[in-house]
Amino acid sequence: MSIREINREPDYTDIDLDFLMNKTTNDVSIKSGEAAIKRSIYNLLSTNFFERPFQSYIGSGVRALLFEPMSPFTSTQLQDAIELCIANFEPRVKLTKVKVSVDEDNYGFNVRLEYIILNKDLPVVTTMFLERIR
Repeated sequence: MSIREINREPDYTDIDLDFLMNKTTNDVSIKSGEAAIKRSIYNLLSTNFFERPFQSYIGSGVRALLFEPMSPFTSTQLQDAIELCIANFEPRVKLTKVKVSVDEDNYGFNVRLEYIILNKDLPVVTTMFLERIR
């Protein structure tokens, strides 16, 4: 009989907010691992303060900064807001680098996040485009 090593580190899971049905369990599908953390970070960055009724302190202020004039100063403010939000509200990752650049042709900001998932020690790079939405 062979000895099998069991991985004791948790795998992070979250409910898929698209509310797609899992065909085998007839329940809401689940995102796990890297996909769950990416979705969580995106949700944190798109949440305003006082938007969650019983957790009004959770938010980033990123959406308000998107309506400021497009300039390098605004991209620096966005970078600071993103770093602060992830450091305060996402304990599953260690942020290593945030780069925000202005995309004047598409009226938005390109964001590149580099972070390490704490239980995997693998660097992850995520890019997203932030734009004004009313």
